[in-house]
Amino acid sequence: MRMSSASLPRRAAAEFTGTAALVAVIVGSGIRADSLSQDVGVRLLANAAASALGLGLLIALLGPLSGAHFNPVVTLSEWWTRRRERGGGEVLAYVAAQVAGAVAGALLAEAMFGRPPGSWSTEPRAALHLLLGEAVATAGLVLVVQGLRHIGRPQLAPVAVAGYIGAAIWFTSSGSFANPAATVGRSLTDSFTGIAPASVPAYAAAQLLGMLLGMGLAGVLYGTRRGAAEPEAAPARRTG
Repeated sequence: MRMSSASLPRRAAAEFTGTAALVAVIVGSGIRADSLSQDVGVRLLANAAASALGLGLLIALLGPLSGAHFNPVVTLSEWWTRRRERGGGEVLAYVAAQVAGAVAGALLAEAMFGRPPGSWSTEPRAALHLLLGEAVATAGLVLVVQGLRHIGRPQLAPVAVAGYIGAAIWFTSSGSFANPAATVGRSLTDSFTGIAPASVPAYAAAQLLGMLLGMGLAGVLYGTRRGAAEPEAAPARRTG
């Protein structure tokens, strides 16, 4: 996977737009599910399906521009594996764009459903088993992203990453936020998908731990060499 030829401001704009759209899909589908059913299973199914479909489409659309990270742990893990080729400026620009986009997406979703934007969530999520689930969810995401790079199959990212997140929403206790920026954004919605602000630091810490675990597991499974199947002239696409 190679860096896009687009300028850094354009790539940062793509990260802002993609993260905002992703969080709007997650929060908006949660609000819609809340209004349609009191069955938790039905609400979770609707939210998982919408989140996976939205993520896959956004990766396919914006991947060639910015790599479609939409997630600080993806940005940090990708930078670390290729730190000799890149400076830290891209990381700062991407993370800032992702956090700003996540906040904008949550506020947009609230406004679209006629709710007062900026209401803090009252859903506590700091229990130890939830943090374990969040670490597992994030480790799996990083492993998928790193694995696609190592085997030279970045074109599978829209399906593979979206499919993993859709599954992880169900198989992890935390609901698979797996994204510090989205976690910040989701603290601004008092709905099915929200997280109380007091729980955000613990979730972010679990996500960073999961990132390290995912990178370590990818190193054990694939080593440190880049995917041999990746052609030198392939168009840029870093997944996330």
